[in-house]
Amino acid sequence: MPPRRSARVQGASSSSGSSAGLGAGSSPAPGSAGARSSSPPSPPAPGSPELSSGDSGSDFEDTLRLRSKRGPHRALSHGPVPKRPRRREPSGDGSSPATSSPEQNTLFEAVRSAKIAVETVVDDWLETYKQDRETGFLELVNFIIRSCGCRGVVTPEMFRHLQNSEIIQQLTEKFQEDSAEYPLSLGTQPWRRFRAGFCELVAAVVRRCQYSVVYDEFLMDALISLLTGLSDSQVRAFRHTSTLAGRRLPGGLPGAPHGGPRSHRATLPAMKLMTALVNVALGVSLHQENNQRQYEAERSKGPSRRATDKLEALLEKRRELQEQQEEIENMMNAIFKGVFVHRYRDIVPEIRAICMEELGMWMRSYAASFLTDGYLKYIGWTLHDKQREVRLQCVKALQGLYCCRDTAAHMELFTSRFKTRMVSMVLDKEPDVAVEVVKLLTLMLENMEEALTEEDCQSVYPVVYVSSRALASAAGLFLYRRLLDPQREASREPSRDGDNRTFFRLLLAFFIESELHEHAAYLVDSLWDCAGPRLRDWETISALLLEESPTEGLADRQEKALVEILAASVVQAAEGQPPVGRGPAKKPSARERKAQVEERTRLTHCLIPALPQLLAKFSADAEKAAPLLEVLHCFDLSIYCTGRMEKHLELVLGQLQEVVEKHAGQAVLEAASRALHALCDPELALRGRGDLVRSRLADQLADKFHQEVTELLQASSLDEEEVYSMAATLKRISVLFNAHDLTPWQLFEPCAQLLQRAVDTGEVPPQVLVPAVTCLHFHILWELSHLPSTSVPQEQLQSLKTRVTSFCSLCQSCLSDVDAGVREQAFVVLSDLLLVFGPQLPRDGREALAPLVLLPEAGLQSQLAAFLMDHVFHPACSHEELSATEDSESHIEELHQRRVLLAGFCKLIIYDVLELSAASDVFKHYAKFYSDYGDIIKETLNCTRQIDRQEWARTLLLSLQQLMTELLLQQGPEIRAAEAFLEIRDLARRFSLLFSLHQLRNRPALLSMHKEGIQFAFQEPPGPGPGLPPLNLPFLEVLSEFSPRLLRPDKALLLAYLEKTCQERQWLAPRDAPWPSLVTYRNSLQLQEEGGSASSRSSAPRPHPLPGSAAKRPRLDAPSEHPSSSPWPSSRLPSPALTSTALRGGPRPPLRWPPARDPGSDPGLLQSSSLSRRRSRTNRLSLMVEEEEEEKDEVAIEEESNEENTPEQDRTLPASQDRLRDLFDSTILGIEDA
Repeated sequence: MPPRRSARVQGASSSSGSSAGLGAGSSPAPGSAGARSSSPPSPPAPGSPELSSGDSGSDFEDTLRLRSKRGPHRALSHGPVPKRPRRREPSGDGSSPATSSPEQNTLFEAVRSAKIAVETVVDDWLETYKQDRETGFLELVNFIIRSCGCRGVVTPEMFRHLQNSEIIQQLTEKFQEDSAEYPLSLGTQPWRRFRAGFCELVAAVVRRCQYSVVYDEFLMDALISLLTGLSDSQVRAFRHTSTLAGRRLPGGLPGAPHGGPRSHRATLPAMKLMTALVNVALGVSLHQENNQRQYEAERSKGPSRRATDKLEALLEKRRELQEQQEEIENMMNAIFKGVFVHRYRDIVPEIRAICMEELGMWMRSYAASFLTDGYLKYIGWTLHDKQREVRLQCVKALQGLYCCRDTAAHMELFTSRFKTRMVSMVLDKEPDVAVEVVKLLTLMLENMEEALTEEDCQSVYPVVYVSSRALASAAGLFLYRRLLDPQREASREPSRDGDNRTFFRLLLAFFIESELHEHAAYLVDSLWDCAGPRLRDWETISALLLEESPTEGLADRQEKALVEILAASVVQAAEGQPPVGRGPAKKPSARERKAQVEERTRLTHCLIPALPQLLAKFSADAEKAAPLLEVLHCFDLSIYCTGRMEKHLELVLGQLQEVVEKHAGQAVLEAASRALHALCDPELALRGRGDLVRSRLADQLADKFHQEVTELLQASSLDEEEVYSMAATLKRISVLFNAHDLTPWQLFEPCAQLLQRAVDTGEVPPQVLVPAVTCLHFHILWELSHLPSTSVPQEQLQSLKTRVTSFCSLCQSCLSDVDAGVREQAFVVLSDLLLVFGPQLPRDGREALAPLVLLPEAGLQSQLAAFLMDHVFHPACSHEELSATEDSESHIEELHQRRVLLAGFCKLIIYDVLELSAASDVFKHYAKFYSDYGDIIKETLNCTRQIDRQEWARTLLLSLQQLMTELLLQQGPEIRAAEAFLEIRDLARRFSLLFSLHQLRNRPALLSMHKEGIQFAFQEPPGPGPGLPPLNLPFLEVLSEFSPRLLRPDKALLLAYLEKTCQERQWLAPRDAPWPSLVTYRNSLQLQEEGGSASSRSSAPRPHPLPGSAAKRPRLDAPSEHPSSSPWPSSRLPSPALTSTALRGGPRPPLRWPPARDPGSDPGLLQSSSLSRRRSRTNRLSLMVEEEEEEKDEVAIEEESNEENTPEQDRTLPASQDRLRDLFDSTILGIEDA
């Protein structure tokens, strides 16, 4: 029998000298009732000064000490901890100095090798402990220390004569490791096994010792005391654990500097020890219940049958179990107050997350002691944490509690206190957190019926329309359980058909009354996982739509919504992909493809008989007919033949022809055209019937169009009915022309006559002209598709080329039309034709089509660029201008149309139809219109860079020069103080970020850019008066934004070239008043050792190379050559010409200057402080080196160099540019100022 103890361990004080803790409110001991806190105070934010382990005001208020076994207490040494020298990073094979120690640790080596079962290792250690408990205990302690990456060893002399605080102090001094990694954080396979073995060993030690050694008054007391001291240590290496780093990202922490994981060590043993003790306490509690039942059963026997000895033994066993229970609860209380209360708000997010995870596990395992408000409050407080992983663990812990009605019944007070926070987290910025929150609310809905009010549920319903499919599916399950489940209140299960009718009526009521969204596809996708079988009940949907009963039938809005739901569910079942915008399309597996084929066959058999009836009923309504025609694409059309359903095919074709003849709307005509194209598929057995219907339609439309064109050309004026009739006919023809070859009906000549009449007289209405242009465009494309690749008759080539040339000339004339629709359609058609008939046409075996290549003339290129400037990049089109007005659907459609125009122009540049220099008209608006067109311009920048880096760099320079010239013409020579000039500098800074990687490949382009920029700055004559600079000289400040991307030899080379240019032009600045732009550019080219001598320069030298990066980054730090020895590009950049037809510039807002520097401050002192700040920043950057992120670190260093080599007053940008941060911004590349 193990020695009995009194309740001696009431708590464990921090052996590192921190007897006071963190003021988090008192917490009851495990097993005690605990006062229920109705409104617990909010804890301090993580990272605040209150998070240090030495603060006062903790739950651990009483300074309770364990039985002393260390000898007299000695005063702590308060001297500073010596700085640890830097050493190389550890390798993954275990040979790192950070993971090696002078003495071999048996437990460490056994766990690391993973060749022996953990139970066997623990049994061997337990034998050692029973023989000499001090030796066994030190072996376990050194195993934990070794797992932290510390080289120190706790010797028997230290253990006998030193306090825990002094032991920790000595271990801190021996913690001589320089790496951001340590054994438990390494991501290689051996160390991943070590992490799992580490956690298993801690649990196995307690499990194997739970009947004897746990109560020996030595092991657990000493271990808890030491772990409490380590967890309260100011050294983070002893305070944290690496388990979470291993669970998240191997070798580093997500979102944290690489110095963070070093401190991830000693909380894990304490938390895992606590979890093991909870399991022991649970076992003791079960033994107590069994003992009580045995005792009651024995007492219930009669006096003659009752065994007195057995009753006494049971009573003795009960007292023993009660004492063991008290012992275990005291140990758990000591760990909770000594470790958890301090670490649950640690400054490192991973520590806080693992505390919440373990707390949730304790509550689920041992609800009798831990499922009280005194412990639940910690989870409630931490729901407000700023870090994703912490909030995620809190929500998952709550899911384990709300998933059972028994545990959920004990959480009424917690729910009332923190329900508002949980509901608000549905809109969490992290999608994975929001997904778990919605799942949590679903569990609350199932197990606490009255917990969520209707107002709370209204916050979840809109989430079914979000773009994240996981979040939308979770919200769909919530919606289904709350509103749409027909059996949620029924005591018995009704019939399947009745259930589905009820389901669809409830779904329609939600979809219509909520008015949250108008696209049913997203609602169907959200409900697909939980209500898919109901949504695939095509028979019930068809029956509901075909009902004519005034009482049972549906209203008009309900019919429209149900038709949309039918179409969306059919598409979802046939394609198996989410709707557009809700995640990327996934590749289905073989089983999923087979299921899709079976589902497609089933829906085809169900809907083929119903579709003609539905079209007959709703053909007059375009909004209902269009979705029904889209359903036809999802059919297995071969079933019309194999299933003997030709009659239904005839009915569908008749209804389709009727829809085309009735409607002129774009959407319904496009749906009909696609449906007819599917029925005319050459591989379809019954395609002849579709061809017949198509020929009938084409004959009717062509005859009517020829007649109406003749009347229009002969008549002096047309009434509205005639114009509407011709516009409707042309619209039907243009839509059919998109998918069907209508060239045999000879529609080119009449459409060309209409277009020529419009150009000559302007009498053709726009509603007629736009579809006429579309018909001509499709006619040319169909003719091109008919040409063979080889042996093309010259007559066909000449005829087609003549038509293309004349049509492009007419479209060019339409670019200046007064109607916006005509202008935009002409621009789109021109862009497409220039691309189709571009230089790539005769490639890939089509050399015979070379005479058809259409190259745009200079006038057409200028007109296209001017159209772009006037109608796409006009100031009235900017996002800021539109945001000031009503953000309506029309503005969104206009923005989409402008994006189409810009994309068409950019494709001409990318595919070498237009010269690369034409992209300057696009690039110069990158920053100003980033919110509208940033993605298009960014992709164009990336694609054009791959074509020709030198010409691409000249184009960037040309765009900056054009902006500079425009600004000089608008505001005169004094532009340095203008906000527009700062915007140009910001644009240059964004362009410079494109040169961050591949410095050697970018070197010639950068040199050419700087040389031509210097020539541009000095090409204009100076203003009147002596000592005035050249007009373009401020451009040197714009050019200085590219200087940080230069290599050191090139900086010296450019500096010499700058001086030479100044001397050749004989433009020397006055000595008493140097030109600021020239000084700024010269300073940006100063070498490292000369940076401190410039009086107007406040930048610091380049950061030192990071440890271990010397072999990674090739540097060209050779002595600089003479300027004449460098191969300068011989091309000379012409003076930039303005592309737009008008200069647009209004009054600009006043410039916001940064606060002026104190005139009495010492420049040397300012420079010294700047140097110290940058050195500390460099030290932080040195922790961010990783082997697998070499190029990212190069970008980070170059971004830091950019900040250092640019004067502070020259980097002042307008506050309005802050929201224009993009992927080229240095903050996105990983550089964050502390």
